Amino acid sequence: MADRLRTHVAVIGSGPGGAVTAALCAEAGYETLLVEEGDDLPLDACAHFSGDEILRKYRNAGIGMAFGKPSISYVEGCCVGGGSEVNRGLYHRTPPYVLEQWAKAYRVEQLSPDLLAPHFAACEGTARIAFLPGSAPPLSQRLGDGAGELGWETIQAPRLYDYESGRKQSMSATFIPRFRRAGGQVMANMRALRIRRNGKQWHAATLHQGREVTIEADALFIACGAVQTPALLRRSGFRHNVGNSLRFHPMLKAVALFDRPVNRPGDPDPVHQIKMFEPRFGIGCSISSPALLALALAGSPQMRRRIAADAARMGIYYVQNGTGHARVRGLPLARDPLVSVRHEGGDLDDLYDGLKHLMRALFAAGAEAVQPCLPGFPMLHSVDELASLPGRLPRRSAMLTSVHVFASCPMGEDRRLSATDSWGRVHDGDGLRIADASLMCGPTIANPQGSVMAIAHRNALHAIERRFA
Repeated sequence: MADRLRTHVAVIGSGPGGAVTAALCAEAGYETLLVEEGDDLPLDACAHFSGDEILRKYRNAGIGMAFGKPSISYVEGCCVGGGSEVNRGLYHRTPPYVLEQWAKAYRVEQLSPDLLAPHFAACEGTARIAFLPGSAPPLSQRLGDGAGELGWETIQAPRLYDYESGRKQSMSATFIPRFRRAGGQVMANMRALRIRRNGKQWHAATLHQGREVTIEADALFIACGAVQTPALLRRSGFRHNVGNSLRFHPMLKAVALFDRPVNRPGDPDPVHQIKMFEPRFGIGCSISSPALLALALAGSPQMRRRIAADAARMGIYYVQNGTGHARVRGLPLARDPLVSVRHEGGDLDDLYDGLKHLMRALFAAGAEAVQPCLPGFPMLHSVDELASLPGRLPRRSAMLTSVHVFASCPMGEDRRLSATDSWGRVHDGDGLRIADASLMCGPTIANPQGSVMAIAHRNALHAIERRFA
């Protein structure tokens, strides 16, 4: 490979935002290069949620940490297709009230539900969404049953999934092939080190298989994810509201033990969700393989010892909300940035209250025992025992987890709060654009992948119409 690559458009990062952006640019006739730090692997290269997948498709073998009281462990995809390759593909459009809040607080232009709807529809046309045909698996249905007993409403969430073929509609199965059909080129195993403006071009210094390669592009989009995008920008001298406002959907989990098998090999992913309490918290169910049960119960030896005999009767369930305000900062000589997080007490109280609501629903569904996945918490055998739990979530010992990370470089016309304008152009960045979850102005409450894709679609068309000015 040459030490310099020349292209009209370069997109750094191939997750949902980057893949959508790159596909539209290539289809508009522009020579487009899509750069990815991780491997270029087929969707079926690894069994989903396997140890092999974690090692090959996740950043740092699935270990990311935002340090705080409590800390949040989070995961990032690191492969062609990014996070879409490793998540479950649950799909929601951004709730209208969230868009309205963003538009008002950050002065984001043309972000109403009606104006964004065509962009959601366009993305859904390529990455198809589908509801589970037939009955939900028992693991999922139990949550619905428990909610029904309590008079709570549930939904069955659609997924980016083709149930006929049994294949997830990730970027490697949808927008990446579309990009390649339009003549786009994917460069995998290429890590972006820094970017700079050189006359009328952007230069991106990258490392490819131990060799430094400079990418020269007339237009540049950064789509490395909500942690790595601000890290790259800050390394490159862009700091205005960059990396100051990272947000999560942190989760607390509980494992339920039922009277009969609910967790059968080969069942489709669970889809039931309780959303009626949002934005205070939302409730759902998780993949519950023996390996993930062991991980969830790492601090609960009594229930953990039962996995070998009783995994088929166990299920993992979660509650999540939007607590956690984090910063992203580089460290000298370190490959990855330092992420630190602080919490609003009320948000943590809501999350803990959500955990208690979740456990009420599990007992209402017939659980024989429920283990809160918190260090030192006892196994519970009845709903009455909820009263024995601590009054507040322990701040030091509680470990939160998250698979949704966003809002580190928010968009909008209010420069006091935002890192980019309403269309993803970095303030004073001379046409430099962001095209990933960094742009969101806060928690989406719902799964954010649909929001990322639709906003990227909207912003890419805006850039193409203006010839990237």
